[in-house]
Amino acid sequence: MNFIFDNDRPIYIQLVEQLEIYIISGQIKSGEKLPSVRELALKTKVNPNTMQKALVELEDLKLIYTERTNGKYVTKDQKLLDKFKDKYAREKTKKYINEMQELGFIDPEIIEILKEESI
Repeated sequence: MNFIFDNDRPIYIQLVEQLEIYIISGQIKSGEKLPSVRELALKTKVNPNTMQKALVELEDLKLIYTERTNGKYVTKDQKLLDKFKDKYAREKTKKYINEMQELGFIDPEIIEILKEESI
């Protein structure tokens, strides 16, 4: 896991976003046990309280769950993972299209660029 933070937004929100990407992309597998809060905090060079706050958010989103004495695990709910992946892809696509339109491209030109780049 390689985390990069910017100073414009709270670190825990950036942790949530980056862990979400690791989960929905399969870099952290469905059903996989997560390292402890302390281990994750050390790996990401953040305060354990900040990491705990991010993990609570991921748990609220149902992307991870806690087994009382065994630790935290990534959800096994593939439909939920697919839903998050689709949502993320749509957000990225909308952002890309908006940025291209700001540069003066029209939709057919954007589509053509995408076709050329996907080959």
